[in-house]
Amino acid sequence: MMVGGSGRVEQWCMRVPATGAEAARQDLIARGLLDHSLKPRREGDEVLLPVTVSGAAMQRSFFVANPRAPVLPRHELIGGIAVMQEEDPAGAEQVLSSRPNLHTVLFAASEVEGEYRTKRFTVLAGKPTTRTEVVEHGARLTLDLSAAYFSARLATERQRIAALSRDGEVVLDMFAGVGPFAIALSKKADLVLAADINPAAVSLMLYNLERNRIRNVLPVLADARHLAEVIPHRFDRIVMNLPKTGEEFLPGAFRLCRQGGTIHFYALVSSEGEHRDRIGGLGGRVVAERVVRSYSPAQWHAVYDIVAERAP
Repeated sequence: MMVGGSGRVEQWCMRVPATGAEAARQDLIARGLLDHSLKPRREGDEVLLPVTVSGAAMQRSFFVANPRAPVLPRHELIGGIAVMQEEDPAGAEQVLSSRPNLHTVLFAASEVEGEYRTKRFTVLAGKPTTRTEVVEHGARLTLDLSAAYFSARLATERQRIAALSRDGEVVLDMFAGVGPFAIALSKKADLVLAADINPAAVSLMLYNLERNRIRNVLPVLADARHLAEVIPHRFDRIVMNLPKTGEEFLPGAFRLCRQGGTIHFYALVSSEGEHRDRIGGLGGRVVAERVVRSYSPAQWHAVYDIVAERAP
């Protein structure tokens, strides 16, 4: 860290679009990478977030010091809930008092598990609830973190896919959860079919569609393994956000995608290009492969943007 003129401090930073700055900031906080001693700053349509590490995606810039900022335990913000990575009741009280909009601090007592993709939580501070509300690019989403999967870190990714979509598309969200991808894509699509095997997720999705006055999303309680057998339609765009086991659903996704359509396949990978041979064998062409976020020291969450080149 280098101190410049007028008390400015030079530090490594990440440059992100202003529309996704809060999601990126929360991701950095959860990973323990945000430099809390410095204030983020805006440059036009972008925000510079100071970080404690260097890397190929980082750059150097000057920031104003923020010496009063408390150093809090690592946590992720999801609406009015903070999720901590360690079971630290004293630290939880610090986090709870750090922001007036927080009502609960949780500890994630498990990883995502089971076919319903849920986590077990312990309440460390505040109200004894796992239910909260988030506002994502104008949409209000009600969540229950113990009942249905949701990742606030994918907010920027949802907007990226929405920006790639075209007016009038027919879209399939194979693992829709409480509906964040489906709602983001509904702004341009003629129809979004949003499927999930978890009844609690579909119930929350129905509520979110109603409160956001979305009329072109069709929620379906279904096992994605059987969608290709029961749905005669072919889709212009398919979203596959099931990183741990999504590969087993790829053949079904290709059967459901029209020739020339697009599949967004999310996966946990340990090396670049890990799924390219599998995708090519099914008749897909990878047009982009990008890192969404780190998952562990040896793995990262990646997305493959795929064009289906062969008719199903």
